[in-house]
Amino acid sequence: MIVFPADVAKSYEQKLSSEKVPDSYRNFYRKWMRYFWDFCHKYGFNTSDPKSLAPFMEKLQTKKQSPAFQRQAHHAVTLYHELLNEQAKGASSSAPSQYRATTLGLPLQVSEVLPTSSSLPVDGKETIQPSPSTEGRESNPPTPAPLPRGDSRDNDIREALQPPVSVREIPPHEQWNKSLTDLSSEIKLRHYSPKTLKTYAIWVRKFQFFTRNKELRALSPSDVKEYMKFLAVTQKVSASSQNQAFNALLFFFRHVLKQDFGEHTDNVRAKRTKYIPVVLSKEEIETVIYNLSYPYNLAVKLLFGCGLRLFECMKLRVNCFNFDAGVLTIHDGKGQKDRTVPLPQSILSELKAQLEHVKDIHQKDIDRGYAGTFLDNRLEKKYKNAPKELVWQWFFPAKTLTFVPDEKKYRRYHLHESHVQKAIKWAVRKAKLTKRVSAHTFRHSFATHLLQANYDIRTIQTLLGHSDVRTTMIYTHCIPSRTVKEAKSPLDF
Repeated sequence: MIVFPADVAKSYEQKLSSEKVPDSYRNFYRKWMRYFWDFCHKYGFNTSDPKSLAPFMEKLQTKKQSPAFQRQAHHAVTLYHELLNEQAKGASSSAPSQYRATTLGLPLQVSEVLPTSSSLPVDGKETIQPSPSTEGRESNPPTPAPLPRGDSRDNDIREALQPPVSVREIPPHEQWNKSLTDLSSEIKLRHYSPKTLKTYAIWVRKFQFFTRNKELRALSPSDVKEYMKFLAVTQKVSASSQNQAFNALLFFFRHVLKQDFGEHTDNVRAKRTKYIPVVLSKEEIETVIYNLSYPYNLAVKLLFGCGLRLFECMKLRVNCFNFDAGVLTIHDGKGQKDRTVPLPQSILSELKAQLEHVKDIHQKDIDRGYAGTFLDNRLEKKYKNAPKELVWQWFFPAKTLTFVPDEKKYRRYHLHESHVQKAIKWAVRKAKLTKRVSAHTFRHSFATHLLQANYDIRTIQTLLGHSDVRTTMIYTHCIPSRTVKEAKSPLDF
């Protein structure tokens, strides 16, 4: 902490004496001044500028200092600025100060700004330690001495004791917390995925730390540009992560802060490299499935046999299966889109056996009085008995029940994605494959094997649920080219 200059300390001591601040409290006033000087040095404020008092008080509030200590610190700094004002005007220390009249309205008595408790700020820290008399038992925060009743100046003095307007404003960290709540509302309003909300909130928090809790109204696109440069140069993040962060902040500025980046000319978007997905052969897939135990082996068979994403497979319900038509319906896939895919004929018996297992678990849950399964959005409000109906049960139920504290009931969730991912990783390691395999690799293999079987790209696009055929075209790089190099006319084929 910065040392209070000796000449200033001497003049300030005389000011405290003229203001009749008790000797027992002058040390605390000097400590507040050291905090104030340290704050101004750290954040680039001028100690002689009265405008530096407002952000200092805001800082004390963020440090959760009690109102009594905030008023004491406010009084200490005010006396210092009065001293500078008196020295500049050559007025006597006993003359009324114009600064005090314009800032506080009326002079404050020392008894009104001193805490009634013996708890004092510790030197070098911004926290308040309990006094020995209150140690070991809970104590209330110190409060200022009550004002005398019947005084005509009561209202004026009480108004003077209130923190400055800037202190009463929302602190920056609370502004950021509120903005994240608004971000959640904006994303839910557009029915974006919960994973999108989680990802965007993480990037906004990181941006908050990068800007050092900067006020929201002071943010500008130049801050985003500096953050993008920081991610690329210092953090060395990938192009996809950099673009993801940019999209998150773009959404945050547009829909939460109600600002825009304009033409985005000052923000360089990272160029993503062409990604060629990993594809497994039929033998490699069979080896992985062989090393998997139930129910993970059946889940992987659906991932590869139907081209499902992992979360789509885990969220399958009983009503998604139509064994008569041999069709599997995926509801609320990526982008809240539904699609249908053919059921693999080779695993129909295993799927029906899994359905019987689900029926047994469901019947036992009903007999024990459990609340049933979890439903998305407000389906349970619309169909009150749906959680206990068979058609809404998960096709891959969790092994244990989940307790819902708000309802004080037990419900059954689906098999967690991380369990399947760990099982696949263990099976790949046991199979000693030389490829980097994840749950999504089986979806890539589904599309590539269909392409090798001469299925047209539009059919594969529909089965995968892609909005753009260019996304599906990436699988053309996964198969060897069979183009005839010698040019011939189609009439000669």
